[in-house]
Amino acid sequence: MEPETSVIEEWNGSASSKLTKTATFTVAGATVRKSSLRFNHLSRRILDAFVPEGFPGSVTPDYVPFQIWDSLQGLSTYVRTMLSTQALLSAIGVGEKSATVIGATFQWFLRDLTGMLGGVLFTFYRGADLDSNAKMWRLAADLMNDLGMLMDLLSPLFPSAFVVIVCLGSISRSFTGVASGATRAALTQHFALQNNAADISAKEGSQETLATMIGMALGMLLAHITMGHSMAIWFCFLSLTVFHMYANYRAVRCLTLSTLNSERSSILLPHYIKTGQVLSPKEVSLMEHILPLWMSSWMTSRVENLGKRVRLSVRISSLNNDEVVDLSHLASSYYNKGMYILLPRKSFVDVVMHRDSTAADVLQAFMHALVLAKLDDKNQSVHIQSQSWMDKNYQDFLLMLRSSGWRTERLLSPSIAWKANWSIDSSDKVE
Repeated sequence: MEPETSVIEEWNGSASSKLTKTATFTVAGATVRKSSLRFNHLSRRILDAFVPEGFPGSVTPDYVPFQIWDSLQGLSTYVRTMLSTQALLSAIGVGEKSATVIGATFQWFLRDLTGMLGGVLFTFYRGADLDSNAKMWRLAADLMNDLGMLMDLLSPLFPSAFVVIVCLGSISRSFTGVASGATRAALTQHFALQNNAADISAKEGSQETLATMIGMALGMLLAHITMGHSMAIWFCFLSLTVFHMYANYRAVRCLTLSTLNSERSSILLPHYIKTGQVLSPKEVSLMEHILPLWMSSWMTSRVENLGKRVRLSVRISSLNNDEVVDLSHLASSYYNKGMYILLPRKSFVDVVMHRDSTAADVLQAFMHALVLAKLDDKNQSVHIQSQSWMDKNYQDFLLMLRSSGWRTERLLSPSIAWKANWSIDSSDKVE
């Protein structure tokens, strides 16, 4: 009688749909035959050092194209860093007998000090805006990094202004450090589908380390080849800079963010009002700006950005007496039971948030302000029309947003620093 034969398979992977078979065991009585796929197992283990656990099911679809382009731009950065650092060290006096240690140390210290101060100032003025415009600031950060390295490369050409040029370059790079770090955190949260932001961040460090090592090796080779040939250095630097800017543009352009900010809301709401349909995150990502508005103002806008006309969290003390009177009338009439007040002012719509307002109230207030901005604000009935639209359509609009993949828990915006509380005498209420 032949012994019973059974087959046992060994699989590797954390996601049930993305498992890899690593070995097969055939058991016949007391005999065990093993057939292992060592190459596939080894390649998977190497891959696991650079991609999140459960990849690709644990990250969003735009993770891979973004990481490819981001790694390429990082590689370009490290190669150019070798060229710019070589020029900077030469300008400080490394290798020259007349150079003093204390002089070089002081110049390097002054460079770092101005960079740290620049980072603090940038955080103070723009820190609250980084999360709401992650794509724009991600690209702007790398452009500022390019400018900083350009300053380092220029420094030997202007010895009399060396300190000023180097400090300007350091300040520029300090903006990069703050903006890049903050936006990276926002993008990591976007990529994480299984609450695995820490794993994604750790694997990002592994990818960056690999790119750094390759970039340093290529940079040292290029620096050695071009040493003493200024034209070759400038040609390589400018060529790599152009590629760096292109790779950054492609990386940011492939991102499909599902969170609501001012511009994405300004695209979604008018389209819904016009067609009754909600655009998907992928469709909106192709329409939104990724360059700062002041840099792309010369371009023809593909969509009307109503969000530029809405000013959230207005400080009441910044209003004049007539505007405060108007605000009081609105509080006693159209918004007496609301968590916000909309105050049309020339070409803007100011939003005053109630002291007890929540994140959902901020989102509703912004959407209501977009509706108001789209209507004719010269008409006294604009508040009635906008409120009527909100009552009839807002909840359906939110449901359609969620079903299309949008996250509607909050509006990504600068922090709501100023709020108000209003109490209206019922005898003065406008019916």
